[in-house]
Amino acid sequence: MMQLRLTTIASGLALAISAGAAFAEPVPYLIDGVHSQAEFTIRHFFGKVPGRFNDLNGTILYDDKNLASSKVDVTIQTKSIFTNNERRDNHLRSRDFFFADSFPTITFKSTKVIPGEGSKFKVEGDLTMRGVTKPVVLDAELLGVGAVGIGGQAMGMRAGFEATTLVNRKDYNILWNKTLDQGGTLLGDEVNIHVAVEAAKQDASMGKPPAAKGK
Repeated sequence: MMQLRLTTIASGLALAISAGAAFAEPVPYLIDGVHSQAEFTIRHFFGKVPGRFNDLNGTILYDDKNLASSKVDVTIQTKSIFTNNERRDNHLRSRDFFFADSFPTITFKSTKVIPGEGSKFKVEGDLTMRGVTKPVVLDAELLGVGAVGIGGQAMGMRAGFEATTLVNRKDYNILWNKTLDQGGTLLGDEVNIHVAVEAAKQDASMGKPPAAKGK
């Protein structure tokens, strides 16, 4: 009778542990702002002009066992825009474009993660910019994940991701443009976005990754 009872208890514990593992929450990774950035390109005359935002942070809840349960939450500081031209950067921060004084952040919050082939996946979510929120889809890829160290010093778990998407700036009330004498416009409406992120597994003993302070 005692043996039966012990067997029953052991089976119950095993089932509880198994269920706990099956429903374990995704692991939080904090974005390392020093080693992450959001880049963009837009048509200017007949060429493409690049730019980037240097200050972004956020959390990626990454579940390697069930990718669909992963979540992404990113915040970009609008004033961190950089195009290698101070006058242009100030114009982009103005009311004509991002209106950074009134809308200091750009945010992305995922609503769904769709696994793809290999390390690729899609992230559906809401992009909020200049006070307007629109759904977008990111084509994303896990570049790598694992424990890292340098010179015998452990640096914890790190993960690398990149994602791309295409948005229409007019959807976010970024309307400024100039008409060319020959017809057409100075700027295009479509903006290609590329985000490169390095993130560190959250560990209270290690503290948070450093915030971005420009490149």
